[in-house]
Amino acid sequence: MIELRPLRQFLVLAEELHFGRAAERLHMTQPPLSLAVQKLEAQLGVPLLERGRRVVALTAAGQALVEAGARLLEQAEQVPARVRAAASGEAGRLNLGFVSTVGYGDMPRWLRLFRESMPGVQLALREATLDVQLRGFESGELDAGFVIHAPGAEPPGFERLIVSTEPLVLAHAQDWALDESGDPGRTGAGEAALADVLRQPLVVFPREIAPSLFDALLGFYRAHGATPQIAQEAIQMQTIVNLVSAGMGVAWVPRSVCALQRPGVRYRPWPGVDVPACDTSLIWRADAPPVVRRFVDHVRSQIAATAGSAAASVVQAPPSSATMRR
Repeated sequence: MIELRPLRQFLVLAEELHFGRAAERLHMTQPPLSLAVQKLEAQLGVPLLERGRRVVALTAAGQALVEAGARLLEQAEQVPARVRAAASGEAGRLNLGFVSTVGYGDMPRWLRLFRESMPGVQLALREATLDVQLRGFESGELDAGFVIHAPGAEPPGFERLIVSTEPLVLAHAQDWALDESGDPGRTGAGEAALADVLRQPLVVFPREIAPSLFDALLGFYRAHGATPQIAQEAIQMQTIVNLVSAGMGVAWVPRSVCALQRPGVRYRPWPGVDVPACDTSLIWRADAPPVVRRFVDHVRSQIAATAGSAAASVVQAPPSSATMRR
């Protein structure tokens, strides 16, 4: 291993090619400088300088050490800042899992802003369902993850931040002959139309990828005296919506999935009926590295900013023309 101090001394000498001037720059006398270079040559086993009475020149080995040594010193000078950045969460690697539904909401914008504010963090994304993410946490392949679950049924053993709570909405084929008189938007018609819906074939995700949400949906059917007729299971919401478009059945999906516009599919909210809700949470271990805490704080601040903007827009909304007439 080459020590940094004699390396710095050699690099100054390589610039001056004069022991006296180099020693003066280094605030030392010439003999210790000569001794330091000799020890460096002995350590490397090659001559670094050609010494003459009036001329000092670099050997090929000396020139190579100048190039490599300059890079080494530059890296060494960056070490303290990098260590402090890692300790504060401003540098490092964040392995982040996410379920596909999060991509229809604010997550892409959050990630862009995080990259812009934390350029020293390497962000590694992995789309994965809850069961796959839990295995990733166990193996150390994931540091944090966005997951979906029924309200109050977050995975145990994690810290968490609730990102959103949204109701499930019905996705059905556009040409499905639902009696418009039973449209859930009409007062008193919700239950009648719902009974028709609950008799339809159901396209749903497998229980193992979101057990609490699956059980909540099953309980919803049972509470209304129905048993789900599962026609097809699919993991990705995009696949579920595509199967609905093909007429395979109906599906209950988080409201954010309405952003996925697929020809032949309609999304219907179901007000006035106890349709299950879906929580999206960011989860992480208590002993997660500082970069995870930095990301959690970033997401929390983005959620607060969005909520503040929404509240401000309501407060600052101009009065309606009807209000002005009054």
